[in-house]
Order: sequence, then structure tokens, then C-alpha cells
Amino acid sequence: MSRAADRLRLLISHLDRPPAAVTAAPTSTQTVTHSDPQRLRYSLDADLLTPEQHLFYEENGFLLIKNLVSDDDIDRFRREFERICRQEVKIPGLVVMRDVAITKSEFVPDQKAVSKIQDFQEDPELFRYCTLPEILKYVECFTGPNIMAMHTMLINKPPDAGKKTSRHPMHQDLHYFPFRPADRIVCAWTAMEKVNRQNGCLVVLPGTHKGTLKEHDYPEWEGGVNKMYHGVRDYDPQHLRVHLAMEKGDTVFFHPLLIHGSGMNQTKGFRKAISCHYASGDCYYIDVKGTTQENIEEEVKGIASKKYSLSDAITFQDTWAFRGRLVQGERISI
Repeated sequence: MSRAADRLRLLISHLDRPPAAVTAAPTSTQTVTHSDPQRLRYSLDADLLTPEQHLFYEENGFLLIKNLVSDDDIDRFRREFERICRQEVKIPGLVVMRDVAITKSEFVPDQKAVSKIQDFQEDPELFRYCTLPEILKYVECFTGPNIMAMHTMLINKPPDAGKKTSRHPMHQDLHYFPFRPADRIVCAWTAMEKVNRQNGCLVVLPGTHKGTLKEHDYPEWEGGVNKMYHGVRDYDPQHLRVHLAMEKGDTVFFHPLLIHGSGMNQTKGFRKAISCHYASGDCYYIDVKGTTQENIEEEVKGIASKKYSLSDAITFQDTWAFRGRLVQGERISI
């Protein structure tokens, strides 16, 4: 019997055991498993992950890997971000987002703070993150060998101005994606510095990846909400929460149905992280008309039409096909 088969049998024996507490060592609390006999669904059989890591992702929908990305790479990404903020470089297709309440920029006087950049697939330096071998070897455990980089972000959470606009509402990333299957999509999110509850670390609801895609819309927050920051309309506020305290270079991989968000940045500094959503090259596009995703479809199409002076003929799927980049294997259908 092959080594991979031996490991899979060992994993199934772990999944077959009675319910037990599983500690997420790199996080600030515990998660609880409710294991029934099952096969792997959310991850793929791979020698890289231990049976315990497989089990943890299957049950909780996320996996944190310590010290995965080097300080040198992160420092290079930080310098490139600063160049973009200073407008020393112009990147085609890049989306620069500014906080609705923060008037003090980190790098450029008299400008609103850049809170996030998206779609940096045309920036060779930042896109290097999406092709790092140390990232892709884990991504393959969830997508398989054909890997598309679909959505890129560098998040620069600003100090909160007192209106709580630096927080990100609880949401599911699949709300933004017109492609499936969900189980072959994964996000890699890397801390570019120490991240904790004080500066607004990620908070996740373990196990919610086993549910369905919920309705999303802008939350009714008194201080306002940033563009495209949709939130889940209905979830259990009493559900166990895990705050992901991370060090520079730590990387969390999570499922697109996992409900997550982040709190306010209560410090005086900006909190940075870089991320990429990956999908299997075998994924396919769907029509979201008549579904809970129709509101984000209309918003994205409107933004794309304005940004690129395109006609209304552009589709939601077109906006994603335009941005997707093959980073490993073959682009089969997406």
C-alpha cells in the first residue's frame, strides 16, 4: 500500500473517533470538533499535511501555519506598497481603496488613508506573493495541482478614527465569487507584522464552512462602512469565535464559506496583511442571477464599467476571468 493511502487510512481513523476538543495552538482560544465518520471533503489527500492538520481543517475550515513567509519577502512587499501609495508607480487594473473616515494618510500628506489595494496581478513584485512555493505547496492541498490566483489584496487596516470604520463585518468570501465548487477554493492570508486583537486581527467562526452561503449586504453602522464591505445578514452571534493572533510571516488558509471578519484597529499604527484567493483550474463559472449574490454582481459590474469605460455587456464572470492568473498546472475551465 502506498504511503499516501496509509496516511489517508490513519486520517479516517482520526475522523472516526468520538468528539473531542482540538486546540488551535497558534490561536487565542479553542475549537471543538463534532466528528462523525466521514471522508475528506474540504482538503485533498497530501503528504504535506499531517492527519491532525487535515482533521483540523475539515472540522474548523481554517489552518494556521507559523513563520511561512520570510521577513525579506514581506519587507519587499511593504516597500512596493509604499511606492504605490506615493504614486511612484502606476499599476494597470489596480484598485486603491480609502477609508471613509480616515483623513490622515500613512505616506502622503493631505490624502485619505489607503486601507486596501486589490487586483495587483499586474504588479510583478506584489504578485510574487501568489507564486511563492511555500504558499503554493499548501494551496495545492485544497485546490489540487491546477491553481489559479483569482483575487489579490494587501490590507492596510488604519487606526480607527472613532467611528469604527476600520472593522470589517463578518462575511463569507464566497459571496463575491461566481465560481464553484466552493471546496476547491482557498484563501492564503499572511500577516506582514504582529497581528492581535488590539490592531484588529482576523476573527473566525469555526465550523461555519460546513453551512451554506448566507445573504449579505452593507451593515447599518452608525459611522458608515467602506465600499464593498458586505456583511452576513444572519448568523449566530453566540457562535464560538477564534481570534487569530499572528506573528509576521504567519499564514492562515481558510475556506470561502468560513464566516470571518476583523475588529477595530485600536492602535496608532497601520496593520498590514497580504492575501490571495486561489481556485482550482478545474473550477467553473455560475450564473448568480436570482441568488443572494445578485447585489454584489450589480455593484461589481457598475464599478468595472466605470473604471474601464466598458458597456453594460460586461458580465460578473468577465470581471473575474480578466483578473485570474494561472500560477501552477493548467487552466482547464475557469
